[in-house]
Amino acid sequence: MKSPASLVTASILSLFIAGSALAQDLPKTHLKVVGAWGNLSQYKSFEQPFWTKEITERSKGAVTAEITPFNEMGMKGAEIFRLMRLGVIDFGSTVLGYVAGDDARNEAIDLAGLAPDIETARKISDAYKPVYDKFYGEKFGIKVLGIWPYPAQVIYCNSEIKSLADLKGKKVRTGNRTLAEFVEALGGTGVTMTFSEVVPALQNKVVDCAITGTLSGNSAKWYEVSTHIHELPVGWSQVMFAVNQNRWNSLDANVRTFLEKEIADLEDRIWKGADEETQQGFDCNTGKDTCKLGTKANMTFVPITDADRTFLKKVLSETVVPKWAARCPGDCVENWNSSVGKTINIQAKSN
Repeated sequence: MKSPASLVTASILSLFIAGSALAQDLPKTHLKVVGAWGNLSQYKSFEQPFWTKEITERSKGAVTAEITPFNEMGMKGAEIFRLMRLGVIDFGSTVLGYVAGDDARNEAIDLAGLAPDIETARKISDAYKPVYDKFYGEKFGIKVLGIWPYPAQVIYCNSEIKSLADLKGKKVRTGNRTLAEFVEALGGTGVTMTFSEVVPALQNKVVDCAITGTLSGNSAKWYEVSTHIHELPVGWSQVMFAVNQNRWNSLDANVRTFLEKEIADLEDRIWKGADEETQQGFDCNTGKDTCKLGTKANMTFVPITDADRTFLKKVLSETVVPKWAARCPGDCVENWNSSVGKTINIQAKSN
């Protein structure tokens, strides 16, 4: 009888041989990919090396790819899926919030305050992914391959705050409709402005607070014009990575299997990276010695309180989710309730 150790060794060896055989069986394939924001670490640390180096190494040279971030192509992100439907783009990424105006389903997994931690954000994204795949498959001829986040979007303020309730009466720069509705439910006023306008607006008290990622705010030196940063993630700016269905179907079956496996691994790594960068943003903005990816600042960290959690639940159930449900058409609410709603124990009402 073989020992347990020898059986484990044999199993590992067989998996290695099977993986090597798969790589050797892959036909020569070249892919063209449009990535997300090229100036951010998600692209530099994950997307770019994955497509330009890792894919080639893991396929033993059979699969190669080139990637260009959409901003370097003169695009703003909202065009990606439309161009993918037309076959102009094969593989591509964009922030779902950029296409929220096209269909409210694109807001479904990133409603303001919906995921107060990254574990919940991942569960929500995974639960709703089949809904996106069906919707985009039927309407756009697109196959969804992955969904991943940027670091947490949080609230920076240029004066003292101790809780979410302190946003009452304040003007807050928001980046999308659901965030504006969230701020208004807290008693504040949502203000729309570009990212580049935020620093002078905070400095000159045009706005009292503003929302962005923990690390991107640090990179943009928001700590120079704001004093407090709240712990609650009010959003995650999830990115959807997809492919034109005709282009996908044209690939060899083994190549498709290989890519699905590798992209799933990339997805896991980006989620982990976003969690680490979220914490790095907090550490750097508040001047901790653990800050490695940004600039040490001297902001005050405002932790989530029990009162915040209670307030958040009320705002979600009475304002954020109902307002979104009112603008989401067809079977949208039903699909959300059976996936996201079931995951977080919130049910939206259909109109």
